[in-house]
Amino acid sequence: MRERYPCVYIMASGRHGTIYIGVTSDLMARIHQHREGLIEGFTKRHGVRRLVYYEMHGTMDAAITREKQLKAWKRDWKIALIEQENPFWEDWAVRLGFPPLT
Repeated sequence: MRERYPCVYIMASGRHGTIYIGVTSDLMARIHQHREGLIEGFTKRHGVRRLVYYEMHGTMDAAITREKQLKAWKRDWKIALIEQENPFWEDWAVRLGFPPLT
């Protein structure tokens, strides 16, 4: 069984595109689900497949609290957070071993 690591992540459709903020204890599995369109709903409908930001947390409670905080932020603040670490909105999933999106 794979270890679980609480994580808040931000997916995007492209640079300054549609943004989705989520929380998971298995980032690799969740990235796969988003990239393959396996999750029905918002991200599939809007083509949100690029991992542009993530942060690890010590507990799931801490990750959920942070997710709620980020979801309450203004869009400009979310963009600033992403661009502080990832100014060109590169797909960080590639760094984690996923193939580039086509």
